[in-house]
Amino acid sequence: MRSPPRNPRHPPPTDRALLQRRQLLQAASLWASTGGWQAAWAQATESLPSRVVELRGDVLRNGTRIGLQDAIAAGDRLETGPGSRVVLTVGDSAFLVRENTHLALEGESPVAVRVLRLLHGAVASVWSRGTDRRLVTPTLVAGIRGTGVYAEVHAEQDYRSYFCNCYGTVDIAAGADRTVSESTYHQSFWAEASPRNGQSLFPARAINHTDEEMEMLAALVRQRTAWQITGVKGSRDGSGHQYEKGSQTTPGPGYGNIN
Repeated sequence: MRSPPRNPRHPPPTDRALLQRRQLLQAASLWASTGGWQAAWAQATESLPSRVVELRGDVLRNGTRIGLQDAIAAGDRLETGPGSRVVLTVGDSAFLVRENTHLALEGESPVAVRVLRLLHGAVASVWSRGTDRRLVTPTLVAGIRGTGVYAEVHAEQDYRSYFCNCYGTVDIAAGADRTVSESTYHQSFWAEASPRNGQSLFPARAINHTDEEMEMLAALVRQRTAWQITGVKGSRDGSGHQYEKGSQTTPGPGYGNIN
């Protein structure tokens, strides 16, 4: 007995069509089971290359000198010598490490830095959005939610730390002090090793890093800074605020809501 004729408008599926349909169903299942956007973001993170972008002088990874062809991963320790610096990306984060710096990159995956532990020296960094990112110094802990930041540790000053939230939202803790920093243009702090009058965290001016450096790091991980998005900058007084073009307003020093 012959099979009934097929509708010419609906030809039988080919092996390729069946494979594409199967892949589509698998993707839909993954999207539903993992929250959709989380899986898509993880996949996008994996696609960002981890690489050394710029290298000057002696830079050691886990005690061995690196070259431009090397990739840095979470789990590595970096040391820069006098006159040295390195610009690199690890997954969705970018870092500019200055001379005489010692830091550790920590995370569960080689391409996902969850903790940057700055032991001494200075580093600028741009991070994608997330709730489990931290920058840690001997005197400060910054919980990063997706932002660009700059930090210094002064070993010769009992490991006193400087921290600037260049843009974004950061939870900051130093000693007994806690604050949430919300910045669109450089909000800065000193974290003291020994409290002064019971306080460890103090407002500071923006120092030792440039807008161009932060813009470069953001571009490496497909981002833009807050001032690039709005086209407006502010005063580098450390208050963290953008001003309208032509505005001369400068806020007082009592920002940060430290308590």
